[in-house]
Amino acid sequence: MGEALRKEDAEIRYTYADYKGWELKPGERYELIRGALHAMSAPNTHHQLISGEMFRQIATYLIGKPCKVIAAPFDVRLFYREDEKDDTVVQPDISIICDKEKRGPEGGRGAPDFVAEILSPSNTVFEMTEKLQLYKEAGVREYWVLNPKNKTLEAHFFEGGKKDGVYYGAADAFRMGIFPDLEIDLGAVFAGD
Repeated sequence: MGEALRKEDAEIRYTYADYKGWELKPGERYELIRGALHAMSAPNTHHQLISGEMFRQIATYLIGKPCKVIAAPFDVRLFYREDEKDDTVVQPDISIICDKEKRGPEGGRGAPDFVAEILSPSNTVFEMTEKLQLYKEAGVREYWVLNPKNKTLEAHFFEGGKKDGVYYGAADAFRMGIFPDLEIDLGAVFAGD
């Protein structure tokens, strides 16, 4: 881990320029939220199976379309600045980016159109509060929080006047807000192993 990451001073605020210069050990992952560093634990098998099935359904739909779906680990600089002084870098489990200019060689440059996060015991409160506000502020159009334990999906729509914070269960088939003709089979998503 780089020297800057060992500092325990909670007042330190980092930028993307700092973030990209850190030498991390294999498997180490961090997000930078408003300049503060957040360590990420490795996802478990069930998490990855959920992510993989969700990715498969979306990727199949997007074949031949300009939007692209990207799975973590993938850095998304929500408030992209060319001078690299932006201070928020997240790694959503699944992102959809339709604007080709936002798909930079280093990762996402600005708000994705869609973000899905899969909860784990270590990130539940954080995902449900801080990131919800970040994604809304950044201009994400649609945000999903998948809860493997309860087999539920909480969908947030930040445009178009749709009802926000709608819950769906594993028995439901759900149509994405940004792609109304894409129906996600939540039973398959939560089927696990």
